[in-house]
Amino acid sequence: MFKLYLKQITITFLVLFLNPLIALSQETNQEICPTELTNSIDAVINRPIFNRSRWGILVETLSEKTTIYSRDAEYYFIPASTAKLLTTAAALQQLRPQFRIRTSIYGDGKNNIYVVGRGDPSLTETQLKNLAEQLKQQGVETINQLIADDTYFQGMVVNPNWEWEDVQAGYGAPINSLIFNQNAIDLVLSPQGLGQPLKVTFVNLEESKKWQIENNSVTVAKNEKEFVEVGRDFIQPIIRISGQLRIGSASEPVYVAVVEPVDNFLNKFRQVLESEGIRVSRIVKNSQITSNLNLTELAFVESPTVGELIEEVNKKSNNVYAETLLRQIGVRSRLVPNKKSDNQTLAKSLEEVKVILTRLGVTPNSFRLNDGSGLSRHNLISPEALVQTLRIMANSPWANIYINSLPVAGVSGTLSRRFRNSFAEGNVQAKTGTISGVSGLAGYIQPRNFQPLVFSIIVNQSDLEIKDLRTAIDEIVLLLTQLKSCS
Repeated sequence: MFKLYLKQITITFLVLFLNPLIALSQETNQEICPTELTNSIDAVINRPIFNRSRWGILVETLSEKTTIYSRDAEYYFIPASTAKLLTTAAALQQLRPQFRIRTSIYGDGKNNIYVVGRGDPSLTETQLKNLAEQLKQQGVETINQLIADDTYFQGMVVNPNWEWEDVQAGYGAPINSLIFNQNAIDLVLSPQGLGQPLKVTFVNLEESKKWQIENNSVTVAKNEKEFVEVGRDFIQPIIRISGQLRIGSASEPVYVAVVEPVDNFLNKFRQVLESEGIRVSRIVKNSQITSNLNLTELAFVESPTVGELIEEVNKKSNNVYAETLLRQIGVRSRLVPNKKSDNQTLAKSLEEVKVILTRLGVTPNSFRLNDGSGLSRHNLISPEALVQTLRIMANSPWANIYINSLPVAGVSGTLSRRFRNSFAEGNVQAKTGTISGVSGLAGYIQPRNFQPLVFSIIVNQSDLEIKDLRTAIDEIVLLLTQLKSCS
């Protein structure tokens, strides 16, 4: 089972705990000199509540590279989703902003249709209907074999270093070449009467026929804590739900990872084809196209641009999009991994990212990536590496695309409900990162009377609730927004 404490998927109600912080920022609202900043930040992170937590912080001016504050900035930390800053920087550098991922349908003239996936994470029923309509326009009425080529990405579809709880969740879905609906099953949980179990609704009603629900959830009073736990059996078609939502509160979307992503894709595509009047006799998965086949492309769809995909990655912290972009880098790499790996494309991707970022100027031994999303606890990144990457991208040809892909405080993405009614609102663009015991924030700040800043704040090895870590991080950020130039 994985725990969706405080609604991890949508992150909507944590702001209830930030109101005291916002009130504090409105009351004090006092500008500070850079020479006063060290004592002010130390006063936050040296509180007794953080005695067993480990902080890594680096704050620099964006243009002059002057260090404003530093604490263990060269040491490794588990970055959580702030690792996406490195993935998206490398993707922009190698793939370029206008690149699109193409999914193709080929025919062999014998009523056999080949679906060739290249890792587009954005495919939904809309794109499948588009492909079916194109085939119909080509005169296809029957398909002898609907054959899936899922070999564009080589290696295991599940990162072996991800937590058991995470790989059951939609945010930890398998990564392969043919992805439908982000390889997830969409559910909606709704509170009912007090003491009653939450109502479970499948977004795709067809899925409800395939899964058994074990529902141990409950609707609770308005003054009680909310959390949801969702898990999935890997052998039997069972989804397990527990936890609680308050009576009268909004419905909560949750996502469960599919077990067999190619089957999931083919079964859905077959359904769409037949709804368009194209009969499919047989489906075949994991068949690689060979050069001796005389094939013609009959239909295709393309993903949004890389620029648009990285906005989904950074603003919404989308793990599936991040992992597919990472593998796009590896597919194009000529590197040979230093050691044999069952995750061949992933291994090449990680080494290629290191080459790309090192070439751009990021200190090579300042980070070690294990995935592209930050879900793995084997990722190690220093605050220094994050700040270097942010600075490099701010001076790159794609600065606007990269910076605008980040959440804006109080406005968009995973920061939409943080920093509201404070000076940080609209003046901070940063990537969030959260897994249990880890919280981070890294990005750009425009103080009211000081030059632009680039920063990274990470806290690790904590047994505190995420709300406590996040509140302290936000308090530090608010201090940075109050900087002023002092003679």
